[in-house]
Amino acid sequence: MSDDIPLAPSAYDGLDPVPEPKSAIAEVSEAVKGTVNRVSGAIEAGRKPGMPLSILSNIAREAPLGSLFVAFLLGIAVGRRR
Repeated sequence: MSDDIPLAPSAYDGLDPVPEPKSAIAEVSEAVKGTVNRVSGAIEAGRKPGMPLSILSNIAREAPLGSLFVAFLLGIAVGRRR
């Protein structure tokens, strides 16, 4: 027989600290921050020259009343569908 005695699994308990559970507020906060980062990135990508947000902002800058009229008509069309 050898002098080595196998250690029971309970001998290792407490060696590694148990990670503290995150609160619900912290989890929601991280989720919101991630979402804001993704949306901000998408908006920045859309503002590059030639992209849709760039085109829309140029049209609205050149013809604000026409853009307002088109937005109004689209609002009416969507509102009547519901």
